[in-house]
Amino acid sequence: MEIFYRKKYLLLALVIILLIMGFGLMSGPKAVEGEFNDAIFSFRRITLAPIIILAAYGSMIFLIFKRK
Repeated sequence: MEIFYRKKYLLLALVIILLIMGFGLMSGPKAVEGEFNDAIFSFRRITLAPIIILAAYGSMIFLIFKRK
């Protein structure tokens, strides 16, 4: 009995790509000392990226525990 099937591996790879994408969306340019950048509070960094990351982690947990 196999625990992981090919379809599961492909979906897990997709979830890992989604995680990388989420962390990439959350990152930004290097901070310059003495200068404040309002971009750290953008929708992409504080809303969209965390939602993508949480969805990816939830999907990963679901895929690990899912049978066939």
